[in-house]
Amino acid sequence: MCIIFFKFDPRPTSKNVYRLILAANRDEFYHRPSKLADFWGNNNEILSGLDMEEGKEGGTWLGISTRGKLAAITNYLQPKLDLEARGRGKLVAQFLTTDMDSLSYLKKVSAEGHLYNGFNLIAADLSTEKGDVICYYGNRGEPEPIVLEPGTYGLSNALLETPWRKLCFGKQLFLEAVEQCQGLPKEVLITQLLDVLNNEEAQLPDPAIEDQGREYVQAFLSKYSAVCVRCPDYGTRTNTVILVDADGHVTFTERSMLDKDPSRWETSTHEFRLQS
Repeated sequence: MCIIFFKFDPRPTSKNVYRLILAANRDEFYHRPSKLADFWGNNNEILSGLDMEEGKEGGTWLGISTRGKLAAITNYLQPKLDLEARGRGKLVAQFLTTDMDSLSYLKKVSAEGHLYNGFNLIAADLSTEKGDVICYYGNRGEPEPIVLEPGTYGLSNALLETPWRKLCFGKQLFLEAVEQCQGLPKEVLITQLLDVLNNEEAQLPDPAIEDQGREYVQAFLSKYSAVCVRCPDYGTRTNTVILVDADGHVTFTERSMLDKDPSRWETSTHEFRLQS
């Protein structure tokens, strides 16, 4: 389970305004092995964390490339999973390594959407010269992917912009942080967004989550209904903030849990300029 907030404006009116601001949580079992975000792929052009679970090695939940390709995935909450379904983590990695544009890639994925458990997939082409394009497809929603209009969006474990209470609450905190940090150093904005991602206030009651998850979600609803999920052996273990400015300078900050211990974290930042 994960949550993503993002705001994008392909043609910002000021050089002090970001083309893209993205803040995301990865929620996962603490014992599931993974690598911290680093560069990989041809010429080390892709930056992401990597899943190292046996049989699913190389998948990822969020990544960006120096060529301007960005992708992120969340699972769609469903009461029962198909254990024979295809792994969803490869959907992000495949886009980051392909030459297909975001809309064409999501159209290809949508043709095979029935082969997977529920998911939401964001794919973007970030180009300083051509303008940024961000697309969305959820295999439990409309059959065709869509190109998103510039604006602010929230995505959790239902379809894009589904008004779960924790999503609406987190999106409001996200917007407030962005507004309060206008004109301030980016480090201030990153700190504020990390605070948003670590908010553990339960947003209850939420009939929408209960209805979608049914009996599966009841046991941990009080924990799951917060932006930051914290259970004994499962929860938020990675915070990621991505900033892309008007000149194509990317700042990728990742805060990761260490050694399955919710009290120990490590923060790292990577910076580069888009080649497109």
